[in-house]
Amino acid sequence: MGPNMSTDDNTPHTPPALKASYVWRTLMARPETGALVATVLVMAFFGLASTTFFSIAGAGVWLESASTFGIMAVAVALLMIGGEFDLSAGVMTGFTALLVGILTTHVGVNVWLATLISLVAALGVGALNGLLVIRTRLPSFIVTLATFFVLQGVDLAVTKLVIGQVTIQGFGKVPYYDTIQPLFGSSAPIGQHGHLYISVLWWVLVTAGGVWLLNHTRPGNWIYAVGGDAVAARAQGVPVRATKVGLFMTTAAAGWLVGMISLYRTSTVQATTGVGSEFIYIVCAVVGGCLLTGGFGSVFGASLGALIYGMTFQGITFAQWDTNWLMAFLGVMLLGAVFVNYSIQRRVTHT
Repeated sequence: MGPNMSTDDNTPHTPPALKASYVWRTLMARPETGALVATVLVMAFFGLASTTFFSIAGAGVWLESASTFGIMAVAVALLMIGGEFDLSAGVMTGFTALLVGILTTHVGVNVWLATLISLVAALGVGALNGLLVIRTRLPSFIVTLATFFVLQGVDLAVTKLVIGQVTIQGFGKVPYYDTIQPLFGSSAPIGQHGHLYISVLWWVLVTAGGVWLLNHTRPGNWIYAVGGDAVAARAQGVPVRATKVGLFMTTAAAGWLVGMISLYRTSTVQATTGVGSEFIYIVCAVVGGCLLTGGFGSVFGASLGALIYGMTFQGITFAQWDTNWLMAFLGVMLLGAVFVNYSIQRRVTHT
């Protein structure tokens, strides 16, 4: 009997070395592998740099910091895998929060109804973005950049016109505020000095939902197909238009959720809330394995990218370093992630 034959059924078995090689290649082909390695390294680095980092209170801080970025990173990752960008994602958080604030404090709308109206408005803007991209065939970068400027102008001009300033404070005094606040802004004590915010639970739920959608449903297959080759996907019967519009609406809905979390946690919103954050969302998605060309990426990886950002932001603070180093770190992380992602994609393509 040969050395590669089983002793019981005479069937060949795979040598351990080949099994290990296959497992290694499979692991390296996963888009979130780089983000997982980076997460471990960043966690270890700041754990050594600061004794506060791994404390219960410290962990609660960087988890809370990462949660809102993680929610948005999941939606942005889905959109990027579908081959599009949304530069209005950041300003959408401030737009929806301001809408709720104005409706409740100056129009007298019930806080629950105002929250629902803001969701409908966000979905409407998302649908408009998608339809404009499809109808005009302009790059989504340009279309959503225009939406970004429009929403930013509305946030500043309309808020100042209605209330005479660009900040809404004292939102916590509106009727029925205490009935909805726990849904978006509550926290539970952990340890003696720590808190676990409900935004972390929202983050986990959104990430789990995104992973399930992308990897276990037909629309998830459509997202990959549309991002890889929209023409070929359409020829195979994939509803390209509906998929793209749905992705833009998903990003807008995530912006609404983050806006509500911010509003009900602080009871304050400014017209500049969320401006600039859209680039961080994209960085998180890219670090998580998403290609800028679409058709490849990971929702779980994008969530890990947000965790890396949250740990870095708070880790630098805990270590008492200059927080301006955060931007330098993001730039290096983005460049490195793009290189790793394209290397992985080429390896997958040629295997």
